Amino acid sequence: MIRYIAAVLLAGAGLFASSTASWEMNTYADFMRGRFSGVSLTRDGRVVLAPRLTPLFSSDEPSIWTVAEGADGTLYVGTGHRGRLYRIDRTGASTLVWTAPEPEIFAVAVAPDGSVFAGTSPSGKVYRIRGSVAEEYFAPNSRYIWSLAVGPDGALYVGSGDEGKIFRVTAKGSGEVWFETGQSHVTALALDRNGRVLAGTDPNGLLYRLDGKDKAFVLYDADFPEIRTLIAAPDGSIYAAALGGSVQQRTNAAGAATQSGTQPPAANTPTISITVTDEAAQAPAELKPKSPESTKPATTQGAATPGQTVYTAPSALESAGIDKSALYRIQPDNTVETLWSSKEENIYDVLLAGPQVLFSTDSNGRIYRMSADRRVTLIAQTNEGETTRLLLSGDSIVAATGTMGKLYRLSESTTADGSYESPVHDAGTVARWGQLTWRGERKGSGKLAFRTRSGNSARPDRTWSDWSAPQTDPRGSKISSPNARFIQWKADLAGETAVSPMINGVTLAYLPQNNPPIVRSLNVMTQVSPATTVGKAATPQASAGTYSITVTDTGEAGASTLSGTPSQTLNRGLTQQIQIVWQAEDPDDDKLVYAVYFRGDDELQWKRLRENVTETMLTLEGDVLADGRYLFRIVASDKTSNPGDTARQAELVSTPVLFDGTPPAVTATVTQRSPTTTTIAVRAIDAASSLRRAEYSLDAAHWMPLDASDGVIDGKEETFQVRLDALSAGEHIVVVRVYDSSSNVGLAKVVLP
Repeated sequence: MIRYIAAVLLAGAGLFASSTASWEMNTYADFMRGRFSGVSLTRDGRVVLAPRLTPLFSSDEPSIWTVAEGADGTLYVGTGHRGRLYRIDRTGASTLVWTAPEPEIFAVAVAPDGSVFAGTSPSGKVYRIRGSVAEEYFAPNSRYIWSLAVGPDGALYVGSGDEGKIFRVTAKGSGEVWFETGQSHVTALALDRNGRVLAGTDPNGLLYRLDGKDKAFVLYDADFPEIRTLIAAPDGSIYAAALGGSVQQRTNAAGAATQSGTQPPAANTPTISITVTDEAAQAPAELKPKSPESTKPATTQGAATPGQTVYTAPSALESAGIDKSALYRIQPDNTVETLWSSKEENIYDVLLAGPQVLFSTDSNGRIYRMSADRRVTLIAQTNEGETTRLLLSGDSIVAATGTMGKLYRLSESTTADGSYESPVHDAGTVARWGQLTWRGERKGSGKLAFRTRSGNSARPDRTWSDWSAPQTDPRGSKISSPNARFIQWKADLAGETAVSPMINGVTLAYLPQNNPPIVRSLNVMTQVSPATTVGKAATPQASAGTYSITVTDTGEAGASTLSGTPSQTLNRGLTQQIQIVWQAEDPDDDKLVYAVYFRGDDELQWKRLRENVTETMLTLEGDVLADGRYLFRIVASDKTSNPGDTARQAELVSTPVLFDGTPPAVTATVTQRSPTTTTIAVRAIDAASSLRRAEYSLDAAHWMPLDASDGVIDGKEETFQVRLDALSAGEHIVVVRVYDSSSNVGLAKVVLP
């Protein structure tokens, strides 16, 4: 979090603000955004040394998809994209046992007699490996083999895709369809404490319990497309990890490996493809693709109707505010409890270790531990793309990573040292760094030291400074990293056996550079004075005389033409007011004060109208300025928030504004009078603005337009001629009116006897 603390720096202020900001990290959510190496994070936000995580095996393969353990503690590892099966004994020695004809081994299971079953994809087949001899055991005519489980009677259960069938295999080549889920993929298989088969599916996230051939009960309909992992606990409860996109990832891998032989797939855009046969019209509602925000379809007890839909699930659930994955516990009475969910991480595997539940995710390969009271601790981070599998082997935990194809052993003893890198903090602008302080304990002879680095790119790269010298005083030490916009800190922890130093909170103080204000717009207008409307009903004419000009910080003022930006002419009568309105803001949220200036168009110096204005509007009496052309200037300053030389200001100048409240002077003289023709010479002069229109009326009849003698009415002085033919006998009245740019009108009258 960022907390602003009132403070004044007395020395070397430069252009930096007067308010010191602090970046604090105190909570579990704060620390979760960083990078862990040999350290853990407790739910109450304490960083401590983690259980020791040591490399056990490197397959040199892009992915480890599955791990299974034999009765003697031997581990069998299925990989992609070269379809290799490895054996790792208790000493850590590894052997390449077999290379499958297919590029992916998604499932491995070990039978009580030591036989190893491996499910391969695509062109899904199941092989049995005894010693170093492999034979094709079962070919279900399915594209993918996703899951395998060995029943208490030795029967092998096979979960397949794209048709979502579960097979029961009792001998080589002897298998039958045990249940058709109506889903596309059977992604997880397990057996409960009573030996019944549990199956998780995709794309509707249905969890089935099989009580026999073609006898199934839907235990749960998850909010996610795929049930990735199923674990049956001794107490009868079932743990299920659900997410979206895992099937897409693995099918992409299989497809790319088939095309190129060994190369992993390139990232592609998630797609949904549906192929429907004639039978699909009768498919149940739960076969329709869904997302967490969709309405959940109703599920019924018993077997789902088989369908013919081939569905490719989205690669991820990335909708803002929507959970990406979850961990559920289904109680023996079929009630369901959500133990954990995340909007940022995908859960991949679950492991029961006594009263504790461990699970792994794709966020830097994290491994979490959940206690009996549901308190979650981040216990380890492999810092690889994803931890795909967890296995309890002896007295330690084995973790498999998908992106680098490695196995790690996680022991109970803590590592001797570790480090934590904070997320990058954005000060918003170049900042001067203050002190770094922290709360924590060293414990015994343990060590705790902090370093910082800074830069002006959002991600640390070679343009950033090196890590600083270590700081060991928790009360605070001056940060030596250069002034910059971004900063990061790193903590190094070292401890004794079973004794770890601890970090509770970290505060980093800094002084952001003071940014100048921004004046967005300046608007000059006239309006009728409120005093002239007191006691009078509002009329259309009261607002018809309002004119305005707006200038923005881009220099744009009203509509422009190819001839440039024109001056704005304002009609300003004696009963009107001049109103100056502007908009301004400060990037640092400093309080702004304003000064308002004006000058005539033919003047050189600005005259101050007002200063220390805190509002964004100034009203003047309509006659305070004589007729003429004026410019207005607004100066915004943050001086009340930043003392001395640190204050910044910005300004905006209007385009020329013409005030004109005086009508043109119009004279009319008869120059010719005869029985057939009468000619009247008209002369109009305006002191402030150009003339725009002239017209005359004979005997109060319709107004008739007049042309200027030079053809265009555009000057401050113009002459016109009124020609009247065949006037009737008797007296006549001719009225001439001339308008200027401010719509002021001047009149002249001629009486013709």
